[in-house]
Amino acid sequence: MTALEKHIIAYFGKVEGDDLAKISSLFKRSALSKGDYFMSAGKPADKLSFVQAGLLRVFAVTPDKEVTQWICTQNYFLTDLAGFIFDVPARWNIQALTDVVLYTISRDDYNRIGKLVPKWRELEKLFLTRCFTTLEDRVFAHLSMTAEERYILFFEQHKELFNQVPLQYIASMLGMTPETFSRIRKKQLL
Repeated sequence: MTALEKHIIAYFGKVEGDDLAKISSLFKRSALSKGDYFMSAGKPADKLSFVQAGLLRVFAVTPDKEVTQWICTQNYFLTDLAGFIFDVPARWNIQALTDVVLYTISRDDYNRIGKLVPKWRELEKLFLTRCFTTLEDRVFAHLSMTAEERYILFFEQHKELFNQVPLQYIASMLGMTPETFSRIRKKQLL
């Protein structure tokens, strides 16, 4: 079983052998070089990818600053979900921070899965529920935790990123200024 197939099962739920093969066959391997864009705000959000290797930053540009929404690592799915599901332009820019290897499905092929796999709607519901609960967890952390608590939690869960991406991206993702992030980081290193 490939990493893609394992993660289709992990994200979408129990997928039977033949159905798993049908779904995974619709994903095509591709690569991005560091700095390339996977998706740009205002453009079609017409693909969903599984990240086999590499790091990508999901961000928006506001009049005052860039806001990092997420750093996507290997073994995760990636898209502008609202744009992809509702066929509206992407809200997020998604840029490769390193060289990246992806398995990508187009929106058209994604929409065909329902005809190929009878229990697809049930599986898709599990996937969207997983996305939604992840978002709920992030919102709850931002509302209930101090900046230092958010830093500690993120560090515990994603320690490797602190040496792989610019720290201002992590600060932005955690909802703090680079100065606050630096102060907390210095305190944690003591």
